[in-house]
Amino acid sequence: MSTQIAFPSSTPESQGVSSTAISAFIDGVHAQNLELHSLMLLRHGHIIAQGWWTPYSADRVHLLYSLSKSFTSTAIGLAVAEGRLSVDDSVLSIFPEQAPAEVGEHLAAMRVHHLLSMATGHKLDTLDRAARSSGGSDWVKSFLAIPPDQAPGTIFCYNNGATFMLSAIIQKLTGMKLLDSLRPRLLDPLGIQQAHWQENPQGINLGFSGLHITTRAIARLGQLYLQKGYWFGHQLLPSEWVDRASTSHIQSAQPGDGSSPDWMQGYGYQFWRCRHNAYRGDGAFGQFCVIMPDQDAVLAITSAVSNMQAVLDLAWEHLLPAMGSAVLLDEPDALHALQDQLANLAIAPVAGTTDSAMAAAVSDCQYQVDAASLTAWGDDKPAVEQATFHFTPAQWQVTFSGGNATHEISGGYGQWTSGATTFFRSESDPVMVSGAWSAPDTFTMVVRYIETPHCLTLDAHFDGDALRLNSRWNVSFGPLELPPLEFQR
Repeated sequence: MSTQIAFPSSTPESQGVSSTAISAFIDGVHAQNLELHSLMLLRHGHIIAQGWWTPYSADRVHLLYSLSKSFTSTAIGLAVAEGRLSVDDSVLSIFPEQAPAEVGEHLAAMRVHHLLSMATGHKLDTLDRAARSSGGSDWVKSFLAIPPDQAPGTIFCYNNGATFMLSAIIQKLTGMKLLDSLRPRLLDPLGIQQAHWQENPQGINLGFSGLHITTRAIARLGQLYLQKGYWFGHQLLPSEWVDRASTSHIQSAQPGDGSSPDWMQGYGYQFWRCRHNAYRGDGAFGQFCVIMPDQDAVLAITSAVSNMQAVLDLAWEHLLPAMGSAVLLDEPDALHALQDQLANLAIAPVAGTTDSAMAAAVSDCQYQVDAASLTAWGDDKPAVEQATFHFTPAQWQVTFSGGNATHEISGGYGQWTSGATTFFRSESDPVMVSGAWSAPDTFTMVVRYIETPHCLTLDAHFDGDALRLNSRWNVSFGPLELPPLEFQR
């Protein structure tokens, strides 16, 4: 079954929401310097607001990080509906050939339910240990070899390894990778065509992360759950599964442990409970699918934020109270202001000038890296030995070479330029790039890995024959500021 059914669009007021409140939400995002990339707000099945911050766009997929988990959960729900498994099945019964020689009582008691609810009994995430063990040759076997610390179901631990096991279960039972399994059962019926999912060395989709889809696809998953699995005349997902997935099965945090309030409401089947009787799938740096049953609404967001609670706080402050039960009178001025605001959402390109006296002096000069400046990087040092900058009135290009590889970044001035680069990546990734002379001796480049939350800013400081390259990420699991690289020509 495949369909291209689109959501109807409506004014906010016709669906009982004030345009002013949506504008206030966006104003709040900007006031707190929260870097959103997109948003879609649905009410009663209608799109009442949507926008993308240039250079992000509606047709681009975006890495979901842990919001991928909610799609993995859905795949398990579909497998349960097809009779392929039960959430009460033991994990060992699915992978008997990969069981450890000695099976402890906690592992023997582990059920699919415990994988889904992050309640395997482990006190720490198992993923890194499973990936490193035995050279990473069999993540399933390595996961099963990590003894749970307590009985399954007794403690919550956000465990990426558990979600990976769900993906492995789908592949084992269907003979298809998780994404391939979802295409005819979920993605095609929802009209989701653009999707790709990272996989581990054994060819198993990660499950816990790695899914790339569009904001519209996020909203469609949210609307499916809001509608209890019903989709334009078809019950794609059993309503019983939606209820189980959105119900808290374990306390996710204890008061006073420093958790944010929307991370303390309990955990379902790869969904978090929220305040206000809402629930959500979410991913690192602000990828959100927020489902609000009491308001009959869905909020889909992609972003690059360190403070995810701040985004939810703004939604609760501005959007939630603005959703009334009755149609509102038209507010032409407020609606026009919101439409204009949504149409002009943008992340500014690099500010500065297109030329500097320094440009001619350094263009096409070859700079050799000072090996001593690489020591601060430890094992993560980039394969950079040389750097060359090329400046013209219309365009600039920097070439880094080393380790038998060449990495190029090029763009225009005062605008976003589409391209691709392998710089700081293992393979060529699409990017949007901007550059300018931010000071007479400093050329600043911004590289947006446009299908991810991540953005790299590089400041090249020229001083005689010396070049100092400072770089920093907008968001990262590690340090934002990277060690400087020193070059000489």
